[in-house]
Formats: sequence, structure tokens, C-alpha cells
Amino acid sequence: MALGTLKLDKLKPKAKLFRVADGSGLCIEVHPSGAKYWRYRYRFAGKAKMISLGPYPDVGLSEARDRREAAARQLRDGKDPSTEKQRENVERRHAHANTFRTVASEWLAKQKDKLATATYDKATWLLEDFAYPWLGDRAIAEIDAPTVLATLRRVESRGKLETAHRLKQKISQVFRYAVATGRAKGDPVPALKGALETPKAKHHASIKKPDELGTLLRALQCYGGSFVTACALKLAPLVFVRPGELRHAEWTEIDLDAAEWRIPAAKMKMRSAHIVPLSAQAVSILRELQALTGRGKYVFPGVRTNKRPMSENTVNSALRGMGYASDQMTGHGFRSTASTMLHEMGWDSAVIERQLAHAERNTVKAAYNHAEYLPERRKMMQAWSDYLTALEKHEKVVAGRFGAAA
Repeated sequence: MALGTLKLDKLKPKAKLFRVADGSGLCIEVHPSGAKYWRYRYRFAGKAKMISLGPYPDVGLSEARDRREAAARQLRDGKDPSTEKQRENVERRHAHANTFRTVASEWLAKQKDKLATATYDKATWLLEDFAYPWLGDRAIAEIDAPTVLATLRRVESRGKLETAHRLKQKISQVFRYAVATGRAKGDPVPALKGALETPKAKHHASIKKPDELGTLLRALQCYGGSFVTACALKLAPLVFVRPGELRHAEWTEIDLDAAEWRIPAAKMKMRSAHIVPLSAQAVSILRELQALTGRGKYVFPGVRTNKRPMSENTVNSALRGMGYASDQMTGHGFRSTASTMLHEMGWDSAVIERQLAHAERNTVKAAYNHAEYLPERRKMMQAWSDYLTALEKHEKVVAGRFGAAA
């Protein structure tokens, strides 16, 4: 007779294990301890076999019968339910081992030598702070588009629209790596196109008027904070590199006698080595700073330890302290200031762009162009520093005097 819930509950343990049939191969197995387990008995390839369908009462009578029917269908398809169960367990363990965090960490490790330090740090921060808390421990193969969207919405709801879009990009890169390594069947991110609010175009605030720039330069000379920060502030407009490149500068990269700063490709956003000709003014600032930080690794070490560079917010915080709001001037804005004003002075756009280390479309050429236009760039960088010095000293400045023709 088929089992019923009442009969199942009344089954009492005996000195030895015993089984009570429900029908069609399904039975309940009662252990001396009182534990009860569903079993399915069947024959495959002429041999009697049995598999577990779960414990009772966690798996009720109705669910146990459904599981028996699923196993019976496998038999009808010529499959051994026991072998299929083992395969599913292996896949489950494999999925658990390949969580989003595991795959993302592996992907990040492979990017370390490909990305500039600041870019790598930002990618790590995005994943650790905004993805891992909700996706980290989930099997990557089981994460779908709605789950990713819910994660991105948490960031978007805090008004961090640009961060949400950057996170979306990083999650997609992790999934593409998972697909390539056989741990996911697809990338769910493309399905989210248009699902997030589009952030407004953001431009780095900068000063473009000579008189306003002169005022800023005089303020930089009077900065009363840390000497290291003061030197960074004074050097930033002279070299106009990216803020991350400035703060990660190392003494081994700088040759003051040759008046040259050679930034390795690993630190550059575009992954191409870059040469920054140093003007006499820049060399003077660095020689003065060398007496303080020259024995360490970093030109601009952090406040707490010289084993790490200064914080990425140091220059911007100093500008705020001097009264310059974020919509007036930023550390990155020195690049825009130089680009705009050098073009106005008549310098060759190709020379300016090379000094700005902007992307080279020809990737083969990019690997060899770090010294391109170097004589012209040396001349331009000195002329630019002379122009800034003139502005700082209230001198009557005629921009053409510092242009390429001069």
C-alpha cells in the first residue's frame, strides 16, 4: 500500500534499519537513530541500484514522488540516475568554487600588469565595495541580468551614476573572462542597455584665463600646508600629467641632470612609456624636495608612511583649502589649462597631444612614440614654465612671446 503522511509519522525506529515501500521503486528508509530517508530502487544495465532522494520530513511525500518520477524519466532516456546525480553534485561544487569573487579576483590579477596603477586600484575598489557584497559569494554561472541590475541600482540610488556605469563595465569584463574560461555561458550585462540613468557629461574644472591663472599660481606659492603637498601643487601646472601619474612618481624615474622624467608604461593610462621634459623651474622644485624625500621610493610619499604615495585627494583637498571649489579648479584641470592655452599660443597640436600622452590610435606606433617630438616638447615645456612664471610675477605677458615661433 502507498504511504501516507500519517503512516510516515508513525513509523518508529527498530534495532535494525528497515524500509517501507511507497510504490514504483520509492521507499522510506528508517534508521535505528530515528532518521528517515527517501530511497529510489531501480535496475540499470541489469544491475540493482539505489539512490537517495533526501531526508524526511525535509522532503515531503509529494516532493519525494516528484523526484522519483524525475529519476524514472532519466531511466527511460537511457541514463543512470545515480551517475546523473553524481554529475550534478560535481557541477554544484564546481559552481560554488567559481563564485563571482573568485573569478573577479582572478581577472583582476591578470590585469595588474596591463593597467596603470591608479586604474587597477580603482577597478579593485569598484568590485570590492559595490559588487562583492551582493554578488561575491554567488556562483557566477547562476547570476542573471536582473541580479546584476539590482546590484547596480543600489549604487545608482545613491546618486553615483558614473560609478554605477563604471561598475557595470567592470562586471561585464569579469563575465567575459568567465565565458572565455568556461565558467559562464554568457555575459548578462548587454541585456541591461538603457536600464541605468545616463550621467551628465562631466568635465574637469579648469582655469583658462591668464589673469585668473596668475592668481592661482601665486596662491600655490603661498600654500601653507605640508611641504610635500606644496611641491606637488607647484609642479602640477608645470608638467600637467594625470594626477595619478604625479602622485605615483618615483625618484628612480627622474633624472634631474638630464632634466627628464621617464614614466614606465605600467603607470600610464594608455600603457605606453612617457617622457616628461623638465623645465628649469620643475628641476628646481624637485631638487628642493629631493633633500626631504629623495631617500625613499616616492617623490610625493603619503603622510602616514613613505612606503605609499600621497592620497589621490591630496591636491584637490589643498585646492579646496585655498578657496577653489570643485567647479573652479581640480588637479586634473591643469591638463586642460595647458592644452587650451598652448593651442592658443600656436604650438603644434601633435606636439601638445604627445605631451599630454593621449591615446595613439595606431597601437604599433604607440609602443615606440614615447620620444616622438621630444626636441619640440622640451622647447614647449620650458616656454610654458616661463609663461607661468611671468603670470605669477604679474609681468606684462604677451602670449605670442612664449609660442612656438618664439
